[in-house]
Order: sequence, then structure tokens, then C-alpha cells
Amino acid sequence: MIVPAGRINKLFGTEGGVMLSLYPVFPDDFTTDIPLRVTIDALEVPLWCERFERRGQSGATATFADFDTERRVQELLGLEFRIELEEDDEDDEFYLEDLIGFAVEAEETGAPEKFKGTISDYYDSDANPLFELETGGRRILVPAAEEFIAHIDFEGRTMHLVLPEGLLTLE
Repeated sequence: MIVPAGRINKLFGTEGGVMLSLYPVFPDDFTTDIPLRVTIDALEVPLWCERFERRGQSGATATFADFDTERRVQELLGLEFRIELEEDDEDDEFYLEDLIGFAVEAEETGAPEKFKGTISDYYDSDANPLFELETGGRRILVPAAEEFIAHIDFEGRTMHLVLPEGLLTLE
């Protein structure tokens, strides 16, 4: 994911160095093997740092490959730069059996009635994984399919399902 990470403020030194203002999203563990990206004349240009030195929490000095003269560096002044951050997939990872015990609000497409209950079990199957919902003293099996899960609130331990019409009223 590429995000705005700072701005190139002014010249620093005599060898093409610049002062950078860093946004809070700028990684603390930044290394010069990741380019900063700027837009020049509607083109995205990678800036490879030859030298990068932090100056406090929100500042840094840098020199860039291919921008080695004061005249070349002038093109960069005032530009906002972006950086590619690694997406942390681990935060989004969970197992469907982790949802056992969650409160459920389920509704059928096109029906005004909502059913409230709890996920009482999960049946893992490659062909047809199922949630067992306990609602109103009944146990109902519903497909544990991503397209039926409208929302999961992990902190509140709740889930909202939107199911095909007639699924909750099957006998």
C-alpha cells in the first residue's frame, strides 16, 4: 500500500542534500533499499536515497541518486513523497471456528424479520463449511460462506449475516 509519507522542504548542504518533513506514518525502520516516490510532470518517479539521516521524530536529511546538483534538486522542493508500506496481513487473519460463541444477527434477503442468536458450533468441510446457529431454542445450520457475512465485530464479539431467502425458516 503506497501512502503519503512526507514532504521535501528545502536544500541542505552543498551536495544535493534536502531537508524532509516526515508524516507520522513514515516507518521508524526505514531503510534506503525502499524508494520514496514523487510525481514529476504527471509521472511517478522513484527517489533512491544515497544517504538518509533522521533529525528528530518528524525530520530527516537525504540525498538522492540521480539528483546530484542543486539545480536538479530544486525540482523536488515542495513535493510530497509517498512510500510503500508492507500490509500487515496477520491482523486480518482468523479462523471461522474462532467465531463460536459470537452473538449473531441474521436476516434473509428481502425479509424484514431479523433473527438473533449465537454461533454454537462450526463444522469444517471443504465442500460446505457450516455454522450452527442457536436462535429461539432452535439450532439452524447455515453455510459459513464469505458472501453471507456482512460484518464481524471482533471486539464486540458479534456478527451480522445476510442469508438467502428461506434459509432460516427451513424445517
